Amino acid sequence: MRIFVTGASGFLGSYLVLDLLERGHEVAVLLRPESASWRLGEVVDRLHVIPGALEHLDGLRQALGAFAPEAVVHMAWRGVAGRDRNSPVQAANVAETVKLVDLAAEAGAWTFVGAGSQAEYGPCDRAIREDDTPRPTTLYGMAKLAAGSMALRLAEERGLRAAWLRIFSTYGPKDADYWLIPTMIRNLRSAQHMALTACEQRWGFLHARDAAAAFRLATTHADARGIFNVGSPEAPPLRETVMRLRDLVDPGAGLGFGELAYRPDQVMVLAADVSRMLALGWKPEVSLDEGLRETVNWHDTTNSSRKSS
Repeated sequence: MRIFVTGASGFLGSYLVLDLLERGHEVAVLLRPESASWRLGEVVDRLHVIPGALEHLDGLRQALGAFAPEAVVHMAWRGVAGRDRNSPVQAANVAETVKLVDLAAEAGAWTFVGAGSQAEYGPCDRAIREDDTPRPTTLYGMAKLAAGSMALRLAEERGLRAAWLRIFSTYGPKDADYWLIPTMIRNLRSAQHMALTACEQRWGFLHARDAAAAFRLATTHADARGIFNVGSPEAPPLRETVMRLRDLVDPGAGLGFGELAYRPDQVMVLAADVSRMLALGWKPEVSLDEGLRETVNWHDTTNSSRKSS
């Protein structure tokens, strides 16, 4: 299958590209000329690279038409970091997503899959289902909700099968440094004190390989239509996950539970009902202990390589 992927140099995008290549798919990726593609490593030579950016989609028309994708997977999004969640750039993401659906149809694709977010739902006190009423509290969540709704509607109008996958918390090697797990590993390895909330939240973490498998399934499965949650079926107390990670990095390190207050908008339950994905045949395969161990080892190896270079 010929598949065009945006956001391929990002965290989840890089896992998806590797997953697709391992299963024999032909993959084209959108890469900015100045983009850091280190996550793609050696596989970049096996990809069709289309230089460009979502802000200039009209310039991709010829190259995308020449590749003739059967499916388009949209993983790119500007303003993902916490400090950008209420940035005006979120509105631009909506327009670019909708335009990409139109361009996909013009290029002859018959499937469109987009990356949504649990932020579309807003706070909830139990595992979230796809039919729960969305109540986003940030521009990021509002933009993801609008982009998904409009993409699904336009895809239907253009005759494309479409799926919108709302991602919950993911982790794994190559994740951005500013998220919780990489931050904890870095601080614990450098013996920095970790000030934390009481960590009473119920929080599910899904390994990036399992998230990538969900996107690949949604891309290739003829029955994958509409909205799907992509997250861990289990959501243990965050305190347990933090202590598991501490024990892997430095069992003797102290953790400052309760030293930080919860934010006024603190999400206390981040749990996904993934029944719809499970019904397609998806099943997470990386246990939390295995995934955390792999992530810690990757950080240690990467830091050692940097010190020796």
